[in-house]
Amino acid sequence: MSERASGSRAQQGRFVHTGQVVVDLVLRVPALPPAGGDVLASSTHEYVGGGFNVMAAAARAGAQVVYAGGHGVGRRGDLVRAALAAEGVAVAAAPTPDADTGVCVVLVDGTGERTFVTGTGAETAVAAPLRDLAADDLGYVSGYSLLVPDKAEQVLAVRGGTLLVDPGPLVADIDAGIWARTLARTAVLSCNAREAALLTGIADTADAARSLARQVPVAVVRRGAAGCVVARNDEVTPVAGMAVTAVDTNGAGDAHCGVLGAELLRGADVLDAARRANVAAAVAVTRHGPATAPTRAEVDELLNDVTHRTATSHRLGGV
Repeated sequence: MSERASGSRAQQGRFVHTGQVVVDLVLRVPALPPAGGDVLASSTHEYVGGGFNVMAAAARAGAQVVYAGGHGVGRRGDLVRAALAAEGVAVAAAPTPDADTGVCVVLVDGTGERTFVTGTGAETAVAAPLRDLAADDLGYVSGYSLLVPDKAEQVLAVRGGTLLVDPGPLVADIDAGIWARTLARTAVLSCNAREAALLTGIADTADAARSLARQVPVAVVRRGAAGCVVARNDEVTPVAGMAVTAVDTNGAGDAHCGVLGAELLRGADVLDAARRANVAAAVAVTRHGPATAPTRAEVDELLNDVTHRTATSHRLGGV
């Protein structure tokens, strides 16, 4: 396990995203249509999403962010580059010729839950080989990259730095050999409870996290409104979430991963990083759209408010 994952290194490197940025077509629907059926969307919006959500969260948390994935030459590729520039994210690769960036259809139902259908494009293309990471860099690896054999080999060839891996909802479709090689390089694994169960065959979230932490130095399992659990050294620690009214859960896990990575780059202990990531994810679900992570200052303010209320409650309880 790297020094950064344990929180002992203060120097900040880069957050290098090796995955994919796509354009999200987000439709709000009362419920998912039945097979062969249809529903009317109450709203339709187009956003830059996919890996962009993670990078926007990391950048807003103060990280120096680099996008090492592919992007196309068409209208969607233009949207991607403009959005990355607006967040101050550097782009490492030239546009992929003769291809546009892919699209993801996101259906958000009346409960705020989201369902995806993705059409891939230039973001999965293998352009120039990724450069090795510097010692202080944090490389972010998405499970979507591991589903494309050429892209997976490119990502696994990268050396140096520390890897934060998010397997994503299609984790069960990742080749077992590729997944084993990925775990061998992983310092921090971040996934949700469903993904943890798929990876381990264990329904209980804490037990699944403990099992994962026997394969990687640190496992963070997100539990939605309940926050997350952090497992390391065979010890599982719950990290409480923040109560909010969710309007759109799209991008919540991305916000969590981006802030978690940014805090680890600052030298934070993983438990402190997870607390801030929980707050960021909670804020994200109160906002419509995919890239809704708060700024570092917003997280600071919310944490200060919680600390103040807790201290006041303790004083009143002692009267």
